[in-house]
Amino acid sequence: MAASSQPVLSGFARALVQHGRLSEADALACSREGAAGANAFIVEVAQRGLMSTAAMARFAADTFGYPLLDIAAFDRAVLPGDAVDRKLMQKHQVVALARRQNRILLAIADPSNMRALDEIRFQTGLQLELLIAEADKLGQLAEALTESTEKALQELTGDEFDMDLLSQEGPAEAKEEDTSDVDDAPVVKFIQKVLIDAINEGASDIHFEPYEKYYRIRVRTDGVLREIAQPPLVLKEKIAARIKVISRLDISEKRVPQDGRMKLVLSKNKAIDFRVSTLPTLHGEKIVMRILDPSSAMLGVDALGYEPEQKTALLEAVSRPYGMILVTGPTGSGKTVSLYTCLNMLNKPGVNISTAEDPAEINLPGINQVNVNEKAGLTFSSALRAFLRQDPDVIMVGEIRDLETAEISVKAAQTGHLVLSTVHTNDAPSTLERLKNMGVAPFNIASSVIMITAQRLARRLCSCKKAVDIPVEALLEAGFSAEDLDGSWRPQGPVGCERCKGSGYKGRVGIYQVMPVSEEIAHIIMTGGNSMDIAAQAQREGVRDLRQSGLLKVRQGVTSLEEVLATTNE
Repeated sequence: MAASSQPVLSGFARALVQHGRLSEADALACSREGAAGANAFIVEVAQRGLMSTAAMARFAADTFGYPLLDIAAFDRAVLPGDAVDRKLMQKHQVVALARRQNRILLAIADPSNMRALDEIRFQTGLQLELLIAEADKLGQLAEALTESTEKALQELTGDEFDMDLLSQEGPAEAKEEDTSDVDDAPVVKFIQKVLIDAINEGASDIHFEPYEKYYRIRVRTDGVLREIAQPPLVLKEKIAARIKVISRLDISEKRVPQDGRMKLVLSKNKAIDFRVSTLPTLHGEKIVMRILDPSSAMLGVDALGYEPEQKTALLEAVSRPYGMILVTGPTGSGKTVSLYTCLNMLNKPGVNISTAEDPAEINLPGINQVNVNEKAGLTFSSALRAFLRQDPDVIMVGEIRDLETAEISVKAAQTGHLVLSTVHTNDAPSTLERLKNMGVAPFNIASSVIMITAQRLARRLCSCKKAVDIPVEALLEAGFSAEDLDGSWRPQGPVGCERCKGSGYKGRVGIYQVMPVSEEIAHIIMTGGNSMDIAAQAQREGVRDLRQSGLLKVRQGVTSLEEVLATTNE
């Protein structure tokens, strides 16, 4: 019985005894004292003065046939700290030295520790190539790597940040597993801080980007990307997993793009939605989060930057009982906010509104919003057909992409419904030609479309702006007339202050071309005229093009000439 209570010697201890480097009694005594923890037996042997860690490392290399390494010679900055989970690294006192395709180079003191090797193989999914290092130096390096990671994360997060605001909407199993890991609490706080800071800055997108040797986070504010943090590379998997859990995405699937949504609850009355997109890259999953603030749809038409006559024309078109209103512009030009603003004005108890979007970006109570799902057969055209059987008053189509969707939208506009949609073109006149090129009959275009709005977003000058001297020739070349340059105003330019973080700009303003379809423009469409003919007629009717609207914003001191030239460069 007494013999059975003795600890079983590990492979390394047994090898020391068999080769006469250690007596069995000493090996058993050290095994008892060092029964818990990785490399505890080796540390105990060294502390008793029976054998140095350097001698044991040389013995392990010779006996088990692995190269011996001086771990102190490695540059800590180039170690792939994300290759092995930091908890496993601490638990088994190992350090990943390099990664080559499907193999990982691993420094270890006891190569006979099969439990450690099996757990690391399972976690990484890689084949292991072993090197022997001294146990004490290896332990110090493993602790230093994990401590530097925690310290860097703490500096990025801040001790004062202690909010639990993320609304987890994922599966119950994933949620329970995710929140049980106490070590991940700093990651949760860090993600919350990034989201809160981005919202406070008025950002539209957040980018989480993994690269080979670093990991960065950027936010897009006023249309410009700016780096805000470089968390430790080891955290890229943790950050991606957290975001994917809360966004109802598959954590285990890292090979294909995924799309989801999440919510940040700021108070009982305010919550911000995020549209989440993941993309597999060479060095991990890039995640982009689009910030969807419902309050942006509640700003009202006055806050969007329409000139008085443009606002009057838009309100008149929106108040019509039927017809089609089209908004055009590139991605990120504010088309969605313009459409939602119009819908919000129409959203009354006596009006039935249905929208088909890809996907619905802002949740508006009182409006029936449908996400198109082409894989399931729910396309824009099939959703439109269903809407027409649902007794609609107002229909919003996210985008007219094909002839079928265009024809159904036109028929809906001709049969007593107000239809709002977007088309990707450069300006208002070319939108009508685009519909014709799709195959819509000119008569149907002329009889259904009542207004087209083209738009761009230009950065708004901060209050620190100042007057700048621009040569008259440059102003004339930009599009100003000689009458405009009467000396009663001076163009303003950016300066930079703490409020605008040195950029000179704070917020954005819309630049619009609002073109009602008059009888003359309808006649041009039906007689085969092109977009240049339509543009010339619109000018005669007093419709400003995008450049002219932008120059008016320059005269008003709202934005700079450089911004207008950049956003209306046609």
